[in-house]
Amino acid sequence: MEAPLTHALPPGRAAVLAGLGTFVPPRVVTNEDLSLTMDTSDEWIRTRTGITQRHWADPGTATGDLAVAAGERALKSAGSDAVDLVVLATTTPDHPCPATAPEVASRLGLQNAAAYDIAAVCSGFVYGLASAAGAIAAGIADRVLVIGAETYSTILNPDDRTTSVIFGDGAGAVVLRAGDASEPGALLGHDLGSDGSLKDLIIVPGGGSRQRSAAAAPGAPEPDPADAYFSMQGKPVFRHAVTRMAASSQAMLDRAGWAADSVDWFVGHQANVRILHAVADQLGMPRDRTVVNLDRVGNTSAASIPLALSDAVAAGRITPGDRVLMSAFGGGVTWGSTALVWPDVAAY
Repeated sequence: MEAPLTHALPPGRAAVLAGLGTFVPPRVVTNEDLSLTMDTSDEWIRTRTGITQRHWADPGTATGDLAVAAGERALKSAGSDAVDLVVLATTTPDHPCPATAPEVASRLGLQNAAAYDIAAVCSGFVYGLASAAGAIAAGIADRVLVIGAETYSTILNPDDRTTSVIFGDGAGAVVLRAGDASEPGALLGHDLGSDGSLKDLIIVPGGGSRQRSAAAAPGAPEPDPADAYFSMQGKPVFRHAVTRMAASSQAMLDRAGWAADSVDWFVGHQANVRILHAVADQLGMPRDRTVVNLDRVGNTSAASIPLALSDAVAAGRITPGDRVLMSAFGGGVTWGSTALVWPDVAAY
């Protein structure tokens, strides 16, 4: 197996976080609400995931709508309405074709900006940061809007309590600008990896060329309607998430030259509070330095890290000068980590 990508940014031109904005749809769905329509309970959900509620989009609201709302707030936070590139991380695009990012850029008034989607599931935001940082380091862009946005409620099987109780909808965005690697807010490097042999652990089986090609074969059975929904193998996902996030986080700490006990805040993908605590334990980091907001928003996939960052900043937990480590694990399977010293940035 080839080594994962672990890179520090070259000296000089670096990607610096300059703005942060988030949005969640107003409709709140509590555990009690779900217990009215499926075989579950508040206690069952809370004890297994730590989640008490999540936000779901109303009918007619799509991922692009959430992305635009979060993008507007990130641009306001950055004090600028101009970027050269928009990177949208999502598993729930508005259409299979075209990508959602160009329309989001257009609706934000970012005329002629380059724009593309990234599909790395729950690792998408971290992958998006790395992609944006590479564009800045290469001189392709001076300012980049990175958005993680999801409407998972549109791909959940209402009969599957193991997935429907976990996921929420939302969007989070940051603006990155070209700056110096030594200033607060500079991304200090990236660790990325994947293992496609585990693709079936987290998957929507239907809707793509694999299913369509198979269905066209002579004598092929009718597609299973359940294949249109998201599915996940919980126990192996838990195990791989802890192992991969811990290893990726340690690689990033080594790259940044940080000891685990010098990190002020670990902001991991908000999938399950037990995963977050297990990763902190493996790193030798106190659990109380782990940012947790999944109890209020659930697992929002690519949106989860920026939503957690925004909540922690708004609560006065993450403050300028704090060392922040971010890590995620998602379908593919994919994983990734990055780190920065938190700048003086307001969250909207």
